[in-house]
Amino acid sequence: MAAPLARICGKFCRHLSRPWSTLQLGIRNRSSSSAVELSTGNEAMPGIVCPPLQTFSEEENMMREAVKKFAQEQILPCVSEMDENSKMDERVIRGLFEQGLMGVEIDPQYGGTGSSFFASILVIEELAKVDPSIAVLCDIQNTLINTLLSKLGTEEQKQNYLSRLSTDMVGSFCLSEADSGSDAFSLKTRAEKHKDYYVINGSKMWISNAEHAGVFLVMANVDPSAGYKGITCFLLDRETDGLHIGKKENKLGLRASSTCPLHFDNVKVPEKNILGHVGHGYKYAIGMLNEGRIGIAAQMLGLAQGCFDHAVAYTRQRVQFRKRIFDFQSMQHQIAHVATQLEAARLLTYNAARLKEAGRPFIKEACMAKYFTAEVATLTTSKSIEWMGGVGFTKDYPVEKFYRDCKIGTIYEGTSNIQLTTMAKFIDQEYDQ
Repeated sequence: MAAPLARICGKFCRHLSRPWSTLQLGIRNRSSSSAVELSTGNEAMPGIVCPPLQTFSEEENMMREAVKKFAQEQILPCVSEMDENSKMDERVIRGLFEQGLMGVEIDPQYGGTGSSFFASILVIEELAKVDPSIAVLCDIQNTLINTLLSKLGTEEQKQNYLSRLSTDMVGSFCLSEADSGSDAFSLKTRAEKHKDYYVINGSKMWISNAEHAGVFLVMANVDPSAGYKGITCFLLDRETDGLHIGKKENKLGLRASSTCPLHFDNVKVPEKNILGHVGHGYKYAIGMLNEGRIGIAAQMLGLAQGCFDHAVAYTRQRVQFRKRIFDFQSMQHQIAHVATQLEAARLLTYNAARLKEAGRPFIKEACMAKYFTAEVATLTTSKSIEWMGGVGFTKDYPVEKFYRDCKIGTIYEGTSNIQLTTMAKFIDQEYDQ
């Protein structure tokens, strides 16, 4: 049975992003109902009006409102307790599935919503305004796990996994190791071939969603002599013999989101559980992380906006020296500065998402979006605590949690320095042309 959000998205999402994703179909100007053709180049054809990046269709706005309502009604009441206990409420996870938020891009034939990448970005942003821990669960599921299986899975794999990933099963992406963080492809986890199966030995670290995951996408090297070209992606079920999930990390932020080490002790995996081609795992990881960085940008953007909303509301209520603290010019200047940074971050994020959907180069823009939104989230949360004074430093208000949650944005799915290095490579190439 279709979930509430799936019913909304199913009608419109295949339509709503197509003008951006194909650059061949018409788009509607808000002042005109006539369709216009877009150029396939970087510039619009003469006389064509391109919509602003923040122009959404009526259905997109309906989707955002549906997610906002769900987050306010079902997630917000649990946020403080989940953070305090470092435990995600099972009711919240069930709610994500019931609303169709864990299979946004999965084809309806496998129980998914059948929507778009941009729709996933909007969902992640809205969830992060309330709890970034929930947003990252949804982000990894949609931008990494589901996408990899949809693009690379055999029909049998899709039937076995996509149908559950869209309805009741969390997935986890396993790449990082103790000695392979930013240098991800120096991983040591080994998969040895034996007839029609492989035996995996090794360990992974910093694995998000591990506590709740029913399937793990594990990167292991089948031929260390080939270096990173031996890396292959395997599908491992949670109950596989020899797979051990370690103790959750006691983290600074995103405490409700589980992050665990994994250990593989002679784990036997059928050859049919290889996702894609042998030795192509490094290509898949690069491709998915490039897309995933836009998801993290959306998470940081939503986090910053949620924190900003709380802080500005407080400054408009708090009175000192017989006037609202919002009315002090120095405060207005700071708020206006942060609001400008947020707007720039949103445009970078949406632009990267639209480029990806359009089949245009987007890696540099994805790096820019992730890097900048992480910086803006750091600025916004820090300033919000200052604006709120002593109460901002307490757990009675959510800004201190946003402050703790934002730090991971400069670290996971590529550190800020890695983003800058990647951007610089593309800039250098551009000046060679």
